[in-house]
Amino acid sequence: MEWAEIGRRIRTQREFLGYTREALAEKLDITPKFCSDIELGVKGMSVPTLCRISDVLMISVDYILFGDVYTDEIDSPIISMIQKCPPEKLHILEDLVKLFIQAIENEKH
Repeated sequence: MEWAEIGRRIRTQREFLGYTREALAEKLDITPKFCSDIELGVKGMSVPTLCRISDVLMISVDYILFGDVYTDEIDSPIISMIQKCPPEKLHILEDLVKLFIQAIENEKH
């Protein structure tokens, strides 16, 4: 296992979603120190923790573990739209996705 790469992917998605390390740790029911250790690749995690990370961060376990995203296997119009987005406009798309995810999170509360 490439724990440092796994941690980097987790940290990147956490930051993308705007969570602090403490907020993520709370959602995962782990300590902020353990969350930090996972992100730094110092420690691994159990399968239940991996599954919670996947759920909370809205990314697949495959992506967390291997960094692979198999868009060919996803039959979704949104993937086609994302692929057609001009590179210089991707930051706008990212901002829209963040707002959408925040709205979903707010509905849960």
